[in-house]
Amino acid sequence: MDAFPRVATRIVPQFKDNPKFQVILGGSRAKTILAINNKHKPLDDVRVRRAILSAIDRKAVIEGAADGFGTPIGSHYVPGAEGFVDTTGVNPFNVEKAKQLLAEAGVKTPLELTMTLPPPPYARQGGEVIVSELAKIGITVKVQNVEWAQWLSSTYGGPHNYDLTIVSHVEPFDLGNYAKPDYYWGYQSKAFDDLYNKIKNTGNAKERAKLLGDAQKLLAADAANGFLYQPRFPTIARKEVKGLWKDMPIFVNDLAAMSWA
Repeated sequence: MDAFPRVATRIVPQFKDNPKFQVILGGSRAKTILAINNKHKPLDDVRVRRAILSAIDRKAVIEGAADGFGTPIGSHYVPGAEGFVDTTGVNPFNVEKAKQLLAEAGVKTPLELTMTLPPPPYARQGGEVIVSELAKIGITVKVQNVEWAQWLSSTYGGPHNYDLTIVSHVEPFDLGNYAKPDYYWGYQSKAFDDLYNKIKNTGNAKERAKLLGDAQKLLAADAANGFLYQPRFPTIARKEVKGLWKDMPIFVNDLAAMSWA
């Protein structure tokens, strides 16, 4: 074999310093998020959601959940996608600011919340990091580990019975989910709905890119969810292999475009 796409991140170090191989890091269209139930009190208060985001060190989450293979994001959008803007500065890591926001919202600590986690390691391991970080601002999180069937029927679907959950949304363009009032995170904003309608109805590429940027900034300002990181997927290949498709979505690796130098 000359190339091994989408290898497990934990095996990358053994190839990184080997002169016979190259490590190719590709950006994905996935958005790994701490989904927040906007309909549960006190999470319906934007100050509480902003406090949660301010308490989270995205870099620590990426190390714990993805062995460091991730790019921080500040909205439900990733680098490389049309109209991307960097919104990680909207709710930066700041523990004191997080405590201040909780106080402004009138929240008495300890605040007890539940975090429902599906099986993937990024959710379970990332959850451990976030539980530890939220504890520093007086939020006590009870973890409920569930299987996918239970997550799909009770968290994503059904009664949306959760406060917090971690999941990686892999759809290439799914901003429209924030315009669905019954979607599992319960976010509702007329301003976002109006923006999204404009995005759908504009045929001008430059205007569409601007509107997409505005939508990202609005979701960040509203702290609609805890936006964590864009997963980066490593490919291991022999040093001489050229032309492998780096970034996702990857529909096919075109062998005609590849060479062995």
